[in-house]
Amino acid sequence: MNDAEMLANASPQELRRLFRNGLVRPTTGLAAGYAQANLVIMPSKYALDFAAFCQKNPKPCPLLEMGSPGDPKTRFVAKDADVRTDISAYFVYRDGVLVDKVTDISSLWNDDLVYFLLGCSFGFESALVSNGIPVRHMEKGVNVPMYITNIDCIPSGPFHGEMVVTLRGIPGHLVPKAVTLTARYPLSHEAPIYIGDPAGLGIKDLDNPDYDDKPIIEPGDVPVFWACGVTAQKIANDARLPLVIGHAPGHMFIIDLLNEDLRYEGV
Repeated sequence: MNDAEMLANASPQELRRLFRNGLVRPTTGLAAGYAQANLVIMPSKYALDFAAFCQKNPKPCPLLEMGSPGDPKTRFVAKDADVRTDISAYFVYRDGVLVDKVTDISSLWNDDLVYFLLGCSFGFESALVSNGIPVRHMEKGVNVPMYITNIDCIPSGPFHGEMVVTLRGIPGHLVPKAVTLTARYPLSHEAPIYIGDPAGLGIKDLDNPDYDDKPIIEPGDVPVFWACGVTAQKIANDARLPLVIGHAPGHMFIIDLLNEDLRYEGV
């Protein structure tokens, strides 16, 4: 078994330990079957407004867990996990400006900070693959492309702005199946928000995403767009908070719940 296969089959606890000890790599395709989460950290005075923002915008920001001020240890979605160390790469923003990319935020942590963990679209990708729907970026070992759209989120307090989406090229005849499958995962952004011509989302150039790698579109593929948890970081930075910390795009927090634990059986 090679390193890639070992990481794909590693447990969430093993991967978090590896990240804590210095492994840096995107988490797509890792811990097969287990859910992953977006991370946003901010000062406590903004936390209730941000929690309300997540409630008003559940497709881009499905809230899995909200921490208590000053406590970096997760309570519900992962055992013995620490948001300061258990992600392989973090982005640090001050007054809305990216100022650093680090692999550990222990030195930045203080008793006033609150973390939020939000569902991730990686959660439904294994369902797509197991049902014969290709996920191009997983096949190539790159990150999913992300784009800022012209869709306004519902505001809450200082938090307002446009939604971020992920793009996957889906063979045209499989698009209905992809919609039905992903609708079963409301805590992983659910069904697509848009299918087809990216101009309808205000995206001018698919080959230049706002975050991460260029898209992989094969002949016969249709562009399909899902809401993205990076929306949360963008919205927090649009509010020009004095400090926001989030995962680097594609470097998620791997939790102890299976993707199927987050599935809705009624669809």
